[in-house]
Amino acid sequence: MLFRSEEKKLHSAIDPVSRDRAGWMGRHEKMNARVKQAGVDLVFIGDSITQGWEGNGKGVWNKYYAKRNAVNLGIGGDRTQHVLWRLDHGNIDGISPKLAVVMIGTNNSGDNTPEEIADGVEAIVEQLRSSLPETKVLLLAIFPRGENGQDERRRVNRAANERIAKLDNGKMVKYLDIGQGFLENDGTLTREIMPDLLHLSEKGYTIWADAIESAVAKALDNK
Repeated sequence: MLFRSEEKKLHSAIDPVSRDRAGWMGRHEKMNARVKQAGVDLVFIGDSITQGWEGNGKGVWNKYYAKRNAVNLGIGGDRTQHVLWRLDHGNIDGISPKLAVVMIGTNNSGDNTPEEIADGVEAIVEQLRSSLPETKVLLLAIFPRGENGQDERRRVNRAANERIAKLDNGKMVKYLDIGQGFLENDGTLTREIMPDLLHLSEKGYTIWADAIESAVAKALDNK
């Protein structure tokens, strides 16, 4: 894919690892048990922002995805390397969803460079394409965070997004940046949308669902 021509050294964002946080493995195993039940047309892959579809986003999820054979594969605190481990240890075994929605990387922004974060996201996309060749990937830009554009971790994410965007191949992988929908005209992020300037409110999840609905409907209807 994108960075294949570049010499890459192993770094944390592309080195698959599990986590020993209380409850992490339990959630991972529950997700594995769910996919073993089959009947999966749509998966959301990510961190706490994705897991939050079961919290602040629950009502929005029920409206948009509950009847669409959707599965939430988000775990709070995860970085790209944790998602890579999960994908290799059961999260997508035995299924062939029509669409995978991926949004990951913000938790890497404190320790990894934009280039490393993009490497991690690329590795996830490659894993999905290899394991699920019939599944389309809707790759979302890492969401904005922090009060304004001067927030350092938002700047890291923005730089990573510039590289992640190039993973769009015009066919099975589509990149979509919906971040502007969360922001005010001056680029500020309000607590109405993200109460802690990172995680979404119910209104934030509504913005997310509305922004991707066209792509989701197209994939699920095989158009």
